[in-house]
Amino acid sequence: MNIGKAAEASGVSAKMIRYYESIGLLAKAARRENGYRDYDERDVHDLRFIKRARNLGFSVEATGELLALWRDKGRASADVKDFAMRHVHELETKISELQAMTRTLRHLASHCHGDARPDCPILDDLATPGAGETDQDGQATGARARKPRAAGARIQFSAAK
Repeated sequence: MNIGKAAEASGVSAKMIRYYESIGLLAKAARRENGYRDYDERDVHDLRFIKRARNLGFSVEATGELLALWRDKGRASADVKDFAMRHVHELETKISELQAMTRTLRHLASHCHGDARPDCPILDDLATPGAGETDQDGQATGARARKPRAAGARIQFSAAK
């Protein structure tokens, strides 16, 4: 089947199929006499596998490792489980970081008047050196020590040099 049909059957765009081929994640497709790529059911199955792994947040590199594990019929399932659980830990860490960002933005937004006044605690926080930085334990550093900007004070933008 041509690349368009493989894309339709797998749910992976033709552009991504070409990309996966170019980086070696997907084997190079056979070529017809006219030079067009020719995909078979195994290629489509591999593309579906890749799509599912990517949808679960695995990087391209990790997806390649998963493909290798999948193709290795002698691999231990414990290896696959360990691999997946490491990814779960990475996702949980990312979720925690995103939740912290959400809490910070909600807090800043709750202190913003949201009216015609120019003073804005959100912008003040973004402009304050060290604001919002955390240590390895996720504890705020520097943000509490800053002095609030005077009400109505304007931020000055300097021209690029």
